[in-house]
Amino acid sequence: MLKTMRRNVKSLKPILWLIVATFIIAIFAIWGGAGRLGETNRSNSLASVGGVKITADEYFQALRTRLEAIRKQFGGDLNAGLIQQLGIPQQTLEQLVQQRLLLQIAADMGLRTTDAEVRAKIVAFPALQQNGQFVGFEDYRRILEYNHINLADFEAGLRQEVLIGKVVGVLTAGLFVTDDEVWENYRKQNDSAKIEYLVVETAKTEIAATPAEADLRAHFDKNAAGYRMPERRTADYVVLRTADLKKEVAVKDDEISKYYRDNTAQFQEPETVQVSRIWLPFTATDKEAVLAQARSVQKRAAGGEDFAALAKAFSKDDKAAAGGDWGAYDWRSLTAPETEAAGKLDQGGVSDVVETDAGAAVFKVTAKTAVLTKSLAEVTATIKGILEEEKARALVAERIQRLEKLASKEKSLDVAAQKEGLKPASTGALKKGDPLGDFDSSGAVSESLFALKEKDISAPIFTYAGEALTELKTVEPERPATFEEVRGQVATDILDTLKKEKALARLREARASLKDDWSGESTKLKLEYKFVEAHKKEQYLGLVGDRAEVDRLVFSLPLKQASEPMAVDEGYALFRVLERKEATREEFDKVKATERDTLLGDKKNKFLQSYMAKAREEKKVKVDAEAFQRLSEDVLSRYTKTS
Repeated sequence: MLKTMRRNVKSLKPILWLIVATFIIAIFAIWGGAGRLGETNRSNSLASVGGVKITADEYFQALRTRLEAIRKQFGGDLNAGLIQQLGIPQQTLEQLVQQRLLLQIAADMGLRTTDAEVRAKIVAFPALQQNGQFVGFEDYRRILEYNHINLADFEAGLRQEVLIGKVVGVLTAGLFVTDDEVWENYRKQNDSAKIEYLVVETAKTEIAATPAEADLRAHFDKNAAGYRMPERRTADYVVLRTADLKKEVAVKDDEISKYYRDNTAQFQEPETVQVSRIWLPFTATDKEAVLAQARSVQKRAAGGEDFAALAKAFSKDDKAAAGGDWGAYDWRSLTAPETEAAGKLDQGGVSDVVETDAGAAVFKVTAKTAVLTKSLAEVTATIKGILEEEKARALVAERIQRLEKLASKEKSLDVAAQKEGLKPASTGALKKGDPLGDFDSSGAVSESLFALKEKDISAPIFTYAGEALTELKTVEPERPATFEEVRGQVATDILDTLKKEKALARLREARASLKDDWSGESTKLKLEYKFVEAHKKEQYLGLVGDRAEVDRLVFSLPLKQASEPMAVDEGYALFRVLERKEATREEFDKVKATERDTLLGDKKNKFLQSYMAKAREEKKVKVDAEAFQRLSEDVLSRYTKTS
């Protein structure tokens, strides 16, 4: 599951004009509206756009809903680490902000949505179609009622979707792309080069000698301006840990039962569908012949021949050797026509031939399991842990807020802490972003210190382990470093320079002796060898990166000629181009219209990104970072399983 999600991470990111309707539908269908777990004190503002609030509850519900949708799409168990890695909390809040911005821009422009436009949207809504036709307004109402979706909320969401579409259309109406732009973009996507390259990694280059003291001093004296000690701050702080307060809370059986009833979807094992594929790619010249072959293979598969054997014999993708098995999740990353065709099949079913832009596919569902809801008994321990965590966090929040008020009144964290039976500790001198022991590995406490003045008392600082309050005591300003303070860094810098020089010299020497077999010679020369069948512009290369200067070299270097050594991400590299394939005007003319639409879409998206950045400033978008982190962790605490 994780492999599929990481490969499809871009598809999980919100597009600038993604509509609010999907959120509204999912919130009411899955969670039954606002409320449920953690509803207390969630009506406060998390962000504001043009003075209009985005409430904590809106974000809380939206994030939970998005995570549930992803879990259902990809199956398996999500975990907090992966969710953070994909940036889903940040994306969710950003989506809410962008939607609110676009609606305000629409209002500024005087744009409106008519009832007729909303009606047309309802009639065309995918979930309300049967055999390509709208189900009718009576069935439409019944479908919403069955899914516990409020009719007025649903239609309000569609109304906003139409309005956002209008404002996007107005903002991007004047954009266009020229024929030359389309051609150059097509070339970027389709020009390719078969290349090989050799790398000397700086990190693996050994330097036997240790820099002498005189060399260290000389390097420091020459580069003294570049060595500075950053500002550091010291504070007193009090920590309340969630784990410590769990012993003070109790969870009743009826609370566990209620949570289970209110969040049944959280305990469902999603439907799993095991899919195999036979894939036959085609070009414009052989398309008809390949389609004919695909129909023949499909007929044999539908007639009962062993699908895995057919896949091994005919399929042309990297799953062919495994009998065409795309597993329970990887197949969902295929094109929309393919996933739709596979998703409709019953167990043992074979699809018709599915034609895409690049080839023909035949699918078979080899295994299928229905959605399974775990019983209350199976998840009681899990729910108890969730509720204990929530209650302990609520207790931490209550006590830290009481301490904050008392500290503000006394103008001293130390005095307030003593009255509450607590003892402050010192952070020691911290740079911005430094961690604070095992309580704050992300550096939230030290970050907050840099927003305070001396003797200021912070607002409650949320971390995964609990909450803290700080009082800033001293500030050590940034200053020039002494040699003794940065001696180790000076030594490292000298060694890095020596390693680079040695790596470059090794590669120059190797270039002079290279013959034709770079792969074989790399072992003898102890160089890292890489081969790429079809490198395209702006593609990442291992140990190299995605450097523009490398692309310029690769697409201009004479064939089979070794380049000069070039600095790359991990050291120095030599390149050789074995073959080059260049796009032709004939191929381009066949897809020119599609390429134009794609490039224009990209251009609109980039324009909107720039426009929205400016709008954020004009509308004075503000986000409560601490509340955002606290709420995100609250939701992510439900996803603690590892995968």
